[in-house]
Amino acid sequence: MTDAQQDAGGFEVVSSERRFDGAVFDVRTDEVRMPDGSVAKRDVIDHPGAVGIVALDAENNVVLVRQYRHLVGHELLELPAGLLDVDGESALLAAQRELAEETALVAEHWSVLVDLHTSPGMSDEAIRIFLARGLSDAAVDDRFSPEGEEASMTVERRPLDEVAALALTGELTNGPAVAGVLAARLAGAAGWAGLRPADAPWQARPDRVPAAG
Repeated sequence: MTDAQQDAGGFEVVSSERRFDGAVFDVRTDEVRMPDGSVAKRDVIDHPGAVGIVALDAENNVVLVRQYRHLVGHELLELPAGLLDVDGESALLAAQRELAEETALVAEHWSVLVDLHTSPGMSDEAIRIFLARGLSDAAVDDRFSPEGEEASMTVERRPLDEVAALALTGELTNGPAVAGVLAARLAGAAGWAGLRPADAPWQARPDRVPAAG
């Protein structure tokens, strides 16, 4: 729990009780004192955070993965992405690893595209979406072996404008994918000006960005 979560704008966490310890996330119940002095209980999903990648090739195609998601009962079109579940690994290194593992690609140029709180009413999950350009094939790495849903995951490339349109028709519904693709469409129209460097500070997960110098 960060200092900002402890006391922000008159809201103070006065107690916290762990309810569940899971493989990916934990659940706790906080008692929060409001500015008027009242206290309310808030259930929280503790999440390690994640990264996603909008990878664009020289023809302005975005690299997407199609993966079965149990909770919705069908496949979703998504960005290459993954959890921040490796101790000490920076967000950028995690993104580079996930891009190589899921798409067999590496990128020469990396920028921060957009930062998200995916569901702040119930979870502290934060995801950083990177823009990756200058794509080339990754070296073969025998250490990665897909398991579970990832074993049937497929990779495809589609024009950025086409994928952005899917967000408006309801065919692209994965939250980070919608945000990342629309942000890339906007940033591309501005000539990629103003994007943050790949090691830009990240308030939600400051421990995942190396200190300057």
